[in-house]
Amino acid sequence: MAYRIQLPNGVRVVGEEIPTIRSVSIGVWIKTGSRYETPRNNGISHFLEHMFFKGTNRYTARELAEVFDGIGGQVNAFTSKEYTCYYAKVLDEHFSIAVDTLADMLFHSRFAVEEMEKEKKVVIEEIRMCEDEPDELVMDVLTENVYGSHPLGYTILGQEENLRRFTQDELHSYIAERYGPENIVVAIAGNVPELVAVSVVEQLFGRDFDHTRRTETVLTPPTFQFQSSFRMKDTEQVHLCMAAPGLPAGHQDLYALVLLNNILGSSPSSKLFQEIREERGLAYSVFSFHSSYQDCGMFGVYAGTSPEHAAEVISVIRETCRKVSETGLTEEELKKAKEQVKGSMMLSLESSSSRMSRLGKNELLLGREITLDESLAQIRAVTTEDVRRVAHDVLGQSFAAAVVGPVDEPTFQGWIA
Repeated sequence: MAYRIQLPNGVRVVGEEIPTIRSVSIGVWIKTGSRYETPRNNGISHFLEHMFFKGTNRYTARELAEVFDGIGGQVNAFTSKEYTCYYAKVLDEHFSIAVDTLADMLFHSRFAVEEMEKEKKVVIEEIRMCEDEPDELVMDVLTENVYGSHPLGYTILGQEENLRRFTQDELHSYIAERYGPENIVVAIAGNVPELVAVSVVEQLFGRDFDHTRRTETVLTPPTFQFQSSFRMKDTEQVHLCMAAPGLPAGHQDLYALVLLNNILGSSPSSKLFQEIREERGLAYSVFSFHSSYQDCGMFGVYAGTSPEHAAEVISVIRETCRKVSETGLTEEELKKAKEQVKGSMMLSLESSSSRMSRLGKNELLLGREITLDESLAQIRAVTTEDVRRVAHDVLGQSFAAAVVGPVDEPTFQGWIA
């Protein structure tokens, strides 16, 4: 049984007691990411994620790592466009130590100048590493094409010039704006009784938040821009992405789109995988995807292929999407997709980490729990007409495109014409 409690200071605690396992996963979810940044501070959410691991008043950076190594646990964090998560997975008997250490990182990090300067170099190397990974780079190029100057078009890693000038004051100012209690969800899943979990979290996160100011951020939905561009890169393959407007988180047709994605390109038996890889041998990696944000979404297709095959791959993607948008799918295809999606969803929830993530993300972005039974019921309720309608709306239009690889302007224009 899942539970939800809001502490007097506004921090929300969501969790699920799972007595049949010996682990517990804890996530501290913050409603901030690159979407909440400006051109000048783009990258600060991700840089802060790094800096919270670089020493507190109690621990050095090495000692923080040793705390979790010493209890056989795991600790890490990630930043996205709309949220940041600091998470740990430990044995149930070490639950209190894990929560205490996470709280110490968030409330008592020192942001020492010498540590900041070292970590700036680390993040700059991470940015450069992304530049060397064209399958990741092409996603950034596509997102910039689609969202332009809107904050959703910003990269999560940020810009080198921004990183180099970040100061302690800027970090503290950003924390004051975005790390208030109203933007924090603590999610817990594992073998810890609800009363114990809530008591420990309230003791450590139920405090007054010094130097924070409540911010009412009004999000502005972006306008989807059907732009195409390429980035010249000396690679063996051409990496290409095509995208159309998708659906926001919580949309009533989201499960129909999830099933459409499964049928089109997210499984080995999908139409794109079978046609491009299995039948024609044009690519090793080809898949479709959908990214949902609070007020919009993006549906896309990725493929990596040799330059001489790029035009054909793009043609096959377009033709496959056109056919699906016009004819929809059969009852048998929908039945198979439902079983695949249900199986994937249920198998993933055998992990305490997945359960914690589901609880934390739903509470942070939607403000409520979406139970497994509710999700399964919505999947079962999707009809072929639902998928046909969504396919027509999503796939029956133009696509934005991005290409990274050994390509020049005339060749690129020929591919996307």
